[in-house]
Amino acid sequence: MRALVTGGIGFIGTNLADRLLHDGHEVILFDKMSRVGVRKNLDWLRSQHHSRMQFVEGDVRDLGAVDRAMQGVDTVFHLAAQVAVTTSVTDPLGDFSINAQGTLNVLEAARKLNPMPVFLYTSTNKVYGGLGHVGVVERSSRYEFENLPHGVPETFTLDFHSPYGCSKGAADQYVRDYFRIYGLPSVVLRMSCIYGPHQFGNEDQGWVAHFALTCLRGGRLTIYGDGKQVRDLLYVNDLVELMLLARESIGKTAGQIYNVGGGPSNTISVWAEFCDRLQSLLGDLPPVDYSDFRPGDQRIYVSDIRKAKEHLNWIPRVSIIEGLRKMIESWDEQGANSHRMIARSI
Repeated sequence: MRALVTGGIGFIGTNLADRLLHDGHEVILFDKMSRVGVRKNLDWLRSQHHSRMQFVEGDVRDLGAVDRAMQGVDTVFHLAAQVAVTTSVTDPLGDFSINAQGTLNVLEAARKLNPMPVFLYTSTNKVYGGLGHVGVVERSSRYEFENLPHGVPETFTLDFHSPYGCSKGAADQYVRDYFRIYGLPSVVLRMSCIYGPHQFGNEDQGWVAHFALTCLRGGRLTIYGDGKQVRDLLYVNDLVELMLLARESIGKTAGQIYNVGGGPSNTISVWAEFCDRLQSLLGDLPPVDYSDFRPGDQRIYVSDIRKAKEHLNWIPRVSIIEGLRKMIESWDEQGANSHRMIARSI
C-alpha cells in the first residue's frame, strides 16, 4: 500500500501512520502543522520510523498541494479537519473552507488518478444533530435512550446542527456521492468519541484526553451541561483496525457508511461517571465548574456498530478503563512532563 494520510500528524493520523509503517507500507503524511502538540507527534514518528515515512507540510485548501502529494498513491485516509464545534460557531467560513471545500479538493485530486485510490473519510456523529426527537430518560448519573438499545444506526435521519455539523455533513455526503457518480471506492466512518495516545485534547475537542491532562497538570475543569451526557468511547487502536479492515474489504465496503464508536458496551457519562475512572487512575480530581449546555449538544450519543460487525467481523477490543490506562501510560513513556507542558499551553 502507498497511502496518503491528510491530517497525518494529528491524533488519529499519528496512530494510523504508526500502524501502517510498522506493517511495512509507504506513507505520505500531509498536514498544515497548525494544532498545538502535533510537531511532537511528527518528531515521535520520525524517531520510530526514521526515513521510511514522507512528510509534506500543506493545507487541504490548496488543491495544487493536494494534487502533488497524492501522486502515485493507492489509498487515501482523509482525516484533516477543523474539529471543534466552538471554533465553527465563531468562524464558520474558516470551518467550511477546511471541512467542506478541503474535502472536495481531496476528492477531486483522487478522482484525477487512474486508477482511482481507495478513499476513507472520517466523519462525525454530529451529522445526526442534537437528536432532540429521540426519547431520552434521565437517570441518577446518566441519560439513556428510551427505545434505541443498540444505539444510533446509519439509517437515522441526517440533521446537521452547528456550522461544524454542516461542514462535516456536507463533506460526508460528497464522499458518498463520489462513489455513486464517479465510482470512487470510498468509505465514510461516522465517529463517536475516539481517545488514546498522541491526543492533545482541549476544552473544545478531545475531552477524554483533556480531562486526564487537566488532572495531571493540576488545572481546573469546566463541565458544559450537567455532566450526565453519555458517549460511547473507542480506543484509537480499535479505530485503526477498523480502517484497515474497511480498506482490505473495499469490494464490500465501497460506498458504505459505518457508525463507529465503542457501542453500547463502552458507554460512560462525561463527568458523573467518568470522574470515578479518572480518580481510580490518577488520584485527586481537579476542581470543577459547571456551565450551560452547548448548542447542539446531544444528551446521549451511542453508535450502533452492528453493521461494521456484520460486514467486517469487527468489534471494539479495548475497554474504557484499559484504554485510559494505556493512554496515560503512553504519556509516561513519551515523557509526561512534555505533555503537561503542552496541556498548560492549551
